[in-house]
Amino acid sequence: MRPRLKKSLGQHLLISPGILAQIAKLAEIKEDDVLLEIGPGTGNLTREILKYPFKKIYLLEFDTDMIAHLRETLQDARAVIIQADATDFDYSQLHEERIKVLGNLPYNVASLIAENVIYHHRLIPLALFLVQKEVAEKWLSGKSWLSLFIWTFYDIKYLMSIPPRFFLPPPKVTSSLLRLTLNPKTSIVDMDLYKGFLTHLYQQKRKMLKKKFPNTLLKEAGIRGEQRAEGLAIDEVLRFYHLWCQLHRGTPCY
Repeated sequence: MRPRLKKSLGQHLLISPGILAQIAKLAEIKEDDVLLEIGPGTGNLTREILKYPFKKIYLLEFDTDMIAHLRETLQDARAVIIQADATDFDYSQLHEERIKVLGNLPYNVASLIAENVIYHHRLIPLALFLVQKEVAEKWLSGKSWLSLFIWTFYDIKYLMSIPPRFFLPPPKVTSSLLRLTLNPKTSIVDMDLYKGFLTHLYQQKRKMLKKKFPNTLLKEAGIRGEQRAEGLAIDEVLRFYHLWCQLHRGTPCY
């Protein structure tokens, strides 16, 4: 029997066999892959993934009822169930060199889960996320601190949209599938400092940059003081950050 879904956890199960199979295919699973699925729920996507040859899949689930169901219904030695919160899970504790991450992310904590993945980007070469379409559009836009945080380390590609009727219970919004592919060229030494810079950059984002940063710093970065955060491209943000960081730390930050 399927466990009762909990609205407080934002649980919406993807139930379309065709779409589940397509997502598993888009993960481009290889024999030496180590995978991690965030919020497997009743294991609908997990069972599609298990049709492929690979080394191991960690199932990161918070709900104890779902964990009990997974233990009863999944009979595959490659599946390792972990009870944990994906918003602050430490991927390094798995002692894996590379982990492909997949997940139908709960709408209420999708951004927190993505932020945590970014903090562990050195271990995660690829992530495949199903999120609310509005969230996907924000991440793709590059016009928020979190979207820039993601774009700094990953190339984001929209793969497809999935209407509410393919979920149980049907959400009130359309979902979108995104692929995040690691950009190995980016190097940030202090992740907390970089996040702090981005949040300050986008705080009151309609305010002109000259009202938030010294004019001398803006001029050195080649950025007009009248510009606003939303008008900056990722390469401008990175150049500006490294100059700002050097000013604050006295040494290069890359």
